[in-house]
Amino acid sequence: MKQGAQGSDGNGVPASRLRSFRVPLQPTAADAEQVRRGGRGGAAGEEAARGETVRGEGARGEAARGEVAHGEAVRGEHTHCERPVPEPRAVVQRASVRGQILDALRTSLVAGELRPGEVYSAPALGERFGVSATPVREAMQQLALEGAVEVVPNRGFRVVVRDARELAELAEVRALIEVPVMLRLARAVPAERWARLRPLAEATVRAAASGCRATYAESDRAFHRAVLALSGNEQLVRIADDLHRRAQWPLVGGTSGRPGHADLLADASEHTTLLDALIAGDVDVVRALVREHFTGA
Repeated sequence: MKQGAQGSDGNGVPASRLRSFRVPLQPTAADAEQVRRGGRGGAAGEEAARGETVRGEGARGEAARGEVAHGEAVRGEHTHCERPVPEPRAVVQRASVRGQILDALRTSLVAGELRPGEVYSAPALGERFGVSATPVREAMQQLALEGAVEVVPNRGFRVVVRDARELAELAEVRALIEVPVMLRLARAVPAERWARLRPLAEATVRAAASGCRATYAESDRAFHRAVLALSGNEQLVRIADDLHRRAQWPLVGGTSGRPGHADLLADASEHTTLLDALIAGDVDVVRALVREHFTGA
């Protein structure tokens, strides 16, 4: 830019003010040709080199990530006040509370503490668990998606009333999924891998002996998940576990029609007998046991 005789740019702007601005130099035709040949040329090349020097300063690790050190500010760039990114721990903690409440509600369902047909409000349940209504409401909405409860506007959530027919239908669907898989695994999985499931089968017996239906329900699902996991099909395990959980919800009338202590023990003993047959590789016995197991469910 050509300056006038009075130290201005010819338009009346003092040269001292011009020095406070930083205008990027535009590449000339010679510069473009030089860049095309792989080099740098002209004032624009020098300007780019100076820019690279500034960008290259600071910590080498930050430069490798394309970051500029906090102490290095490139002219022409402005730092604005931005809101800090919220810490993820608050989100994780909330999700953890919601998950714990969801587990507690599922346990209450299986144990019969949440009775079919009854309406429960999120604030009342929150007071019971010692938390606010928000995580309870979120957990209840998840249970609504699973079909365990239904939303009652301005009141809360009603535990779904189920009957023996629905339980039989769930058992049929579970059999259609799990029986063929177990039979296929009985022919393919070696005995030593089946033997590793012995602690889970024994855990179901101990849970049944305790008489706690919620404890047995969890150990029962854990055993079935471990068996199906040998297939390597995660989607299969997830779907089967969801069906299994639904089959454990209480029937209409609260505790009536629910498995008693003797029934739990009989069901648990089928796990150990089935595992013995799987270790022995006796497919015919496995077939008879799994079909009887689901029929009894």
